[in-house]
Amino acid sequence: MESSPTHASAADAASLDFEGREIPIAPGATIAAALTAAGELALKDSRQGDRRGVFCGMGVCQECLVAVDGTPAQRACMTAARPGMRVQRSPALARLEGSLRHAQDDRPTVRSQPDETAATSPEQHRHCDLLVIGGGPGGMSAAAVAAEAGLDVILLDERGKLGGQYFKQPAASDSQPPADAQFAAGKALIQRALAAGVEVHSNTSVWGAFGLDAICAVSADGRWRFGSDALILAPGAYERGVPFPGWTLPGVMTTGAAQTLWRSYGVSPGARVLISGNGPLNMQVAAELTAGGANVVGLAELAPAPMPARIPALTRLARADPGLIRDGLRYRAVLTRARVPVMYGSVISRVEGPQRAHVATVTPVDGSGGLRRDRQRRFEVDTVCLGLGFVPSTEIARSLGCRHEYSSASGQLLTVVDSRGATSIELIWVVGDGALIRGARYAQAQGQIAAFDALRQLGRTVSGSLAARQRAAVQSAARHQRFQDALADLYRAPQLTDELAEPETHVCRCEGVTWQAIDRALAAGAGHIGTIKRETRAGMGPCQGRYCGPLIAAMVARSTGEQPGELSGFAPSPPVRPVEVGALIGITD
Repeated sequence: MESSPTHASAADAASLDFEGREIPIAPGATIAAALTAAGELALKDSRQGDRRGVFCGMGVCQECLVAVDGTPAQRACMTAARPGMRVQRSPALARLEGSLRHAQDDRPTVRSQPDETAATSPEQHRHCDLLVIGGGPGGMSAAAVAAEAGLDVILLDERGKLGGQYFKQPAASDSQPPADAQFAAGKALIQRALAAGVEVHSNTSVWGAFGLDAICAVSADGRWRFGSDALILAPGAYERGVPFPGWTLPGVMTTGAAQTLWRSYGVSPGARVLISGNGPLNMQVAAELTAGGANVVGLAELAPAPMPARIPALTRLARADPGLIRDGLRYRAVLTRARVPVMYGSVISRVEGPQRAHVATVTPVDGSGGLRRDRQRRFEVDTVCLGLGFVPSTEIARSLGCRHEYSSASGQLLTVVDSRGATSIELIWVVGDGALIRGARYAQAQGQIAAFDALRQLGRTVSGSLAARQRAAVQSAARHQRFQDALADLYRAPQLTDELAEPETHVCRCEGVTWQAIDRALAAGAGHIGTIKRETRAGMGPCQGRYCGPLIAAMVARSTGEQPGELSGFAPSPPVRPVEVGALIGITD
C-alpha cells in the first residue's frame, strides 16, 4: 500500500514501535492515525483467524484493539500515541498470565489478579445542578446555556477533545487540513462552554446509569460517581452496519472514521479510496479527501440521481438553509473537477482481500433494494468507506428506564422525547442524534431548548434575554427540522439491512456469527433476538451488539412477521461500554 497523504512532517515527528517497525508520530495523533499514515491497517487478530482494523473510528466497534506496552485491548482510535511506546497487534485472546504474544520478557505483563502490593482506590463523588453526558453540538450547547444562567454544570465526554463527530477539532495546528467554517463553529462553541464555567471531564467513559444520583464512570483520574438534580443526555449516534462479503477486512471503515482521520489528524484513510453509502456526509468526505490529495476512485450513492421530481425537495432545502446548499454544490464541483465518478442508485456489494481491501465491487440497486449484478463495476482500492446512515446511542437512556418506540420509517429503536427533548422520566432529557437523527445544527438548537426547560424545572426564572434566546432556539430547531425533512426526501433510498450478505458473511463481527447461522436458528424456531444470542453467541462480543443487534432484530421481525418493539433488541446492561475490571473496582499498583 502507498503511504497515505498527510500534512504531518514524518521527518520531525517522534516515533513508536509497531511490531518492530518504527512509526512516525505527528503531534496529537492517536495510535490509529499514526499507523494509518504509515499504511499499517491490520491491528487485531480475530477469533476467526483473520485480522481487523479501524472500522468505526470512535471507540464503538472495538475492532482496532492493540496491545500497548504489554497491556492488551487498547482502542487505537481513542489512545494517544506517545514517543517510545511499543504497540502490537492485539491477539484474539489475551493471555492473563505471562507476557502477551510477541512480547519480550522485559515488557509488562497482565495479571489475572493484583499482587499483594496492589491497592484499591476510592470512588470519587461529585454532585451538580445539571449533568450533561456527551460533548458534541447538542451537549455543549445545553451545557453552555445552563452554565451561563448560573447552574453548576458538569459535562462528561469519552473523547480527549470536545466537539463530537461533527465538530471534531484538529489534534494539532501542524497536522490538519485547512480550517473551514465547520472547524470555526466548533471551536467557538467549545470556548463558549468553557468560558461559561462548565466543568468538563474528558476521556471519561460512563459505564453505568442507575438514576440521577448514580451515573458511574471511569477516567484517567479513577472511578467516579456523579449525581445531579437534572440530566441531559447527548450521546450522539454511530454509523449503521450493513454486512456484505469482505466488510470485516482491514481497510474497510465507516465514512465517519475516514473523516475523523482527515479532519482531526490530517491523515487520509488511504491512497485509493472508494466511498459508498447514503446521504450528504459521503459526498462531503469524498470532496475533502479529493481536495487533500487522496485518489477517490468513486462515490457510490444509494439514492437515485437527482431528477425533476426532486426539485421541490431542493427548493425546500434552499429555503431552510442556503448555506448548506452552497456547501453541497461546492463538494459536487470538487468531485467533478477531479473526474471522480459518482454512481447514483449503487452500493458496494463486495470487497476482496485476502489480507486487506484490494478490490471493491459496486452494484446498481433497484427501487426495492434488489441488486443489478449484470451491471457491476470493480475498482482497485486500498480503502473502502461506508456511510449508510446512523443508529442513535440509546444505551444510557434505556438503562435509566426512559420510554422507547420502534420507528418503522427508520428501522430503529428511538427514545421518546417531546419538542423540548424531555423523556418519560422526570428531569431527564435526550437531545441531538441520540434521540433522532436530525443533524448537528438541529442538535445545537435542541440542546439549548432542553437547557431552558431544565432551568424552569429546577426553579430558575427564564425571562428577558433568556426568553428571547429560547424563542430563537425554537425557531432555529423548526428551520433545521424542515431542512432535514427535505434532505431525507432528496436522499430517499431503500433501507438495506442484510440484503447484501451471503451465507458465510459475518453479521456479528465480534463473534464471527454468519448470516447462515442466524438464518438456521430462525428456521429452527428462534423467535426472539435473545434466543439467537444464546444459540449463536451473536451480540456477545465487545461491541455489545451495537452493529449486529439492529440487523438481527430486522431478520427476526421478517421471520416472525411481528412488528419490532421496545423489547425486540438486546437488553442494555452495565457496563454499557467495555471497561477494565480493575478500573471498575479501583485496583491500582
